[in-house]
Amino acid sequence: MPDYRRCQADRKDLDGEVAVYVLVVGGGTVGYYLSRDLLDRGHEVTLIEKDGRRADWLETQLGSIVMRGDGCEVKFLSQTGIERADAIVAVTADDEDNLIALQMAKRHFNVKKTIARVNNPSNVEIFKTLGVDDAVSATEILLGALEPPITT
Repeated sequence: MPDYRRCQADRKDLDGEVAVYVLVVGGGTVGYYLSRDLLDRGHEVTLIEKDGRRADWLETQLGSIVMRGDGCEVKFLSQTGIERADAIVAVTADDEDNLIALQMAKRHFNVKKTIARVNNPSNVEIFKTLGVDDAVSATEILLGALEPPITT
């Protein structure tokens, strides 16, 4: 298993592109795999998880990129290096937490790109209206993959 560590912000990724610094809020399955894949591509990542036991497990898998704390708290976010982040991705199981974290990142810290996992598809437009750059609903993606309608 690779020993993941924060890479340097000016490091090139594996495709020769400039690496970016991404904050990932939520260390569930989606957050874990997203963080791991971003690291594999040479990007700098901080993964925020508020559950202590989960954060401990994530650290055994990903190393020092994991921070235990609440991504909805301004004081905590200020300790993550958010002011230099190129993007923040909120992938918790709670739409309200995702929205709050992203709004704070954009309004208080001027993060350029905000991306949300939206658990309830009816919230996608609300997220966009409230300033989230990209709102992704797995349900909508799966429904789109079924278009045109399946016939028997």
